[in-house]
Formats: sequence, structure tokens, C-alpha cells
Amino acid sequence: MRTINYLTNDLGEFSLDYNRRQFIHHAGKGIFAATVLSEFPSLANTPQTGNSKTTPDDLKPIQLKPLEDPSEKKDGSLPNPLQPEKRIGYAIVGLGHLSLAQILPAFGSCKYSKPVALVSGDAAKAQTVAAQYGIPVKNIYNYQNFDEIKNNPEVDVVYIVLPNSMHAEFTIRAAKAGKHVLCEKPMATSVKDCERMIEACKTAGKQLMIAYRIQYEPHHKLVKDWVRNKEYGKVRLIEAFNAQNIGDPTQWRLKKSLSGGGSLPDIGLYCLNTARYLIGEEPVSVLATIYSTPNDPRFKEVEETVMFQMHFPNGTQVNSTTSYGVHESRRYRCYADKGGWFGLDPAFPYKGLKMEVSQARDAIEWKSNPSLEEKDQFALEMDHMSQCVRNNKKPFTPGEEGLQDQRIMDAIYESAHTGKIVKLETIKGLDIFRGTPPENK
Repeated sequence: MRTINYLTNDLGEFSLDYNRRQFIHHAGKGIFAATVLSEFPSLANTPQTGNSKTTPDDLKPIQLKPLEDPSEKKDGSLPNPLQPEKRIGYAIVGLGHLSLAQILPAFGSCKYSKPVALVSGDAAKAQTVAAQYGIPVKNIYNYQNFDEIKNNPEVDVVYIVLPNSMHAEFTIRAAKAGKHVLCEKPMATSVKDCERMIEACKTAGKQLMIAYRIQYEPHHKLVKDWVRNKEYGKVRLIEAFNAQNIGDPTQWRLKKSLSGGGSLPDIGLYCLNTARYLIGEEPVSVLATIYSTPNDPRFKEVEETVMFQMHFPNGTQVNSTTSYGVHESRRYRCYADKGGWFGLDPAFPYKGLKMEVSQARDAIEWKSNPSLEEKDQFALEMDHMSQCVRNNKKPFTPGEEGLQDQRIMDAIYESAHTGKIVKLETIKGLDIFRGTPPENK
């Protein structure tokens, strides 16, 4: 195996303080539990630990009587989490911004998942993070001794949160170590690497899931249902926009050897994948242009802006723009033929999604902003992976889903280079590359 010297700062990692509220929350649990048990003796005699085997009672939801009138908005279901020892254990590979700010905190909202190991090039930081999340020091690995994870039965799933060009290597190593893999998007930087990742997990008999959090989020699912059920008529046009004003020109996302590209594989992929998810079909052609501001040091190796169109078999046209060089905007709209449009603005952030609907009735345009309960997107995707591991089911967004996106991105780059429409393989049917649908929670 080739030797790689990894940066000890994990390409942008940072540490988080264990704040006062968290300390009070965790320290207070023991006092609260003791008080409750003294008030309810029957609870004190109930075993507080379980075994690793799941029983039907573990998944039986607790029911409480509603507090509000039936006319009011319904509360969501209770969390009903599994006992910690029965949850699926995750090793987080890479302790950068996404892992520390989103993924690790999301385990607090998970029902079936827990963090049990860390992989980092910065030993001191990894020890700090391990202490914050109760992970034993023995479960800290670096990029060189990563393969020893095969000897750790606590690790069921390896969650790869590394620069794009490293996804293939660590997916293959994880599969060879006998672990299931959850890999951040984009899946890889080439079709060949995507295929290698799929084959490695297939050979090892392990699940491979790509972390397309959008496809597990309630707002996007509702929009998908509206599109497919023709709630406002047939959707003829989808307009998607995902842009941000990227900063530090030395970061890995602006190095082609690590990222594989610029705005397209990073944030433009949300436009591409979300459109495929909403419609359910696969595009038959693409047309694209690329532009980068001359002499901008950020775009010496990767593109700044990509504008691309996708045409789908049912006649729907998708127009998308993605950019690294303008003020942040993350939205999409679906335009239907019966007097209505709908979508999300913002659509692609980790939280704070907002729906918008416009409909014409009786010569009046009615605009509304339906609201849904906000849920942690990373917890939803990790718990789906855990359920698939527990039940030996193919994830909803498996490796084949990531491979299809890579093929389409390659076609977008080809179109931008040649200035011509690029035709894609005709694929018939709905959700061809997707697996087991997530729970409706």
C-alpha cells in the first residue's frame, strides 16, 4: 500500500469547549435519577442495563396523552432511543469542521447510533474530543494505524469525513477491516474510484451509504411528495441555486488534488442530487458553462461558478447555478402548470430550512410558509444507516447513488469544456439507484 503523509491539523479541524450547560446537564442526571427512583420505588427495582440483542419492547414507543386541543398542531413522536449498549457504534474519520460542529453533536439526537472511536492526524485534539464524548483513549486511531480498527468490535460503522480524494482509500480500507461505511458526499473524485468503493464493500459483505442528508430531511421529503403526486400540477421547471463566498485560498477545497473540483462537487452537488431525488427519474442530457474570475487566487486550480441544465424524460427541465464567489444563497423552486410553485429558501443549510408556496386561486395569488418540526439532519441519516446495519438492508442512498452523481458531474464538465449538450445513458424507472426508504419520522 502506498504511504501518504497526512496533515496533522486534519485540514481544518478545530476543538470545541465542553460548555457549562453541557456539564450541568450531564452532572445533573445522577441527582435527578436518584430523586426519581426515591419517589417511585417500582422504578428502582427495574434493571437499568440490557443486552446487545434487540427485543420488540426496545422499539415500542412510549405513549403520552396530548396536552393541547386536537385542533392544534400535533407534537412529534417521543425519541424512544435504544439503550446505549444496543446502539450501532461509529468511528468518525477526520475531525474537521463538519465532524466537530455537526456530526458528533448530532449523536445526542440519535436513537440508534453512538460514537465509539475517532481517527485523526492530531493526537492531542483527538484526546480532547474523546474526553468530551466519553470515548476511551484506546479507541483513538491515526491514519497510519487505521487498519487496526478491524480488531475493535465496538466499531460497526466507519463514517468518513475527509477530503474528497481520500474517500476511496478509506472506504476500501474500512471494508477490508470488516466495517460498514458511511461516506460524506461527493462519493469520490472519479467514476473509477466510486466503482472500486462499491466493489470493496460488496466483496466484504458490508453496507455502503453516501451521506446525502437532504434525502432524509422532512421538508425535502414533503416537497418530493408534492412533485410526484402533482399537488400543484405537473412540475415543468425546477430552479436551484447554491452559492457561498468561500474564503481562505489555501484550504483543501480549493486544491484540485484533494477536492476533485470546485463549487460543483462541493455545493453544486446539492442542486444535482436534490433534483434527482424530487423527480425520481434520471436526466437524459446536460448542458453547462463554467466561469472563474481572472486572477482570483482562490480559483487557480478549481472552478468558481457552474451553470448547468438537466433535462428529464418526463419533460421537466432543471436549471442550476452554483458558485464559490458570491454571497451565500441556498434555495430551489419547483414551478408547476396548475397555478402554483413551491420550494425551500433556504434549502441546503444544516438547519433553519423554510418552505414557501405560491398558488393562484380565484384570481388571487396566495403565498404561505408551511412549517414542519425541525430535526437534526445528521442524526436522521446516521440512524437510517444504523437501521440498515441492524436489519441488513440496503441504505436509501447507497454507493450506486453516489456513482450516478459522479457520472452526471463528469458530463457537466464535458459539456462546459466542449460547449455542447452531452447526452446521458437512458435509464427508465423511478429511484433506480436508491435502496430501503427511510422511516417516516
